[in-house]
Amino acid sequence: MTLLALDTAQGALSAVLIRGEDILARHFELRTKGHAEELTGLIARLLDEARLTPADLTALAVTIGPGTFTGLRVGLATARGFALARGLPLVGVTTLEAIAFPVSAKPDEVIVASFDARRDELYLQSFDAGHQPLTEPLLVSVDDAVAHLTGTDFVLVGTGSEILSEKLGAQGLRHRFSDAPAQPDALNVARIALARIAAEGAETFAKAPEPLYLRAPDAKLPGGLDPVFV
Repeated sequence: MTLLALDTAQGALSAVLIRGEDILARHFELRTKGHAEELTGLIARLLDEARLTPADLTALAVTIGPGTFTGLRVGLATARGFALARGLPLVGVTTLEAIAFPVSAKPDEVIVASFDARRDELYLQSFDAGHQPLTEPLLVSVDDAVAHLTGTDFVLVGTGSEILSEKLGAQGLRHRFSDAPAQPDALNVARIALARIAAEGAETFAKAPEPLYLRAPDAKLPGGLDPVFV
């Protein structure tokens, strides 16, 4: 199976072409804006590097949030376009799952993935040492974040880790920082997607995933109306 995975939802731009365990072409860069201008050209370059065409793809994966409204929709719209044009399965992976995936934890440790959501809030999700989710993705206030965690030993990953560390330390809870990247990487998105396709079958992902919005966008339409999500 030849899979293209994309991430533009948080503070990076990444894409990868993978076939089983083989990485055919890969790109990762920290980037907070300009995803829309770069993504299509990046995909074309990766396909050229791997000596493939869109017709060679057999599956797609993309991060679905939480993330920035504009960045999230760039990646999702691009992946949906490829999936629709080629009739390919498209696997949606949350950004929190993506950063938790490479984290190594001891059996009694809880992995806590978080992003600084500004406004004294965090995007937060916890996982057991086997990367099975213990909570749904959440948007929580910084002051209430610890109340949403269970366990006594934590491994922190993501841009919210420093903030969360202060709160855990104030309550005397043991924790450490993972050395895994704080931003999602399309390579981890791809590996999660391949495992899900193997476990559930490609037909399970025939319908494109919906974006995961935990907060409404800041932008307003004329008259103060909220934009409609489509």
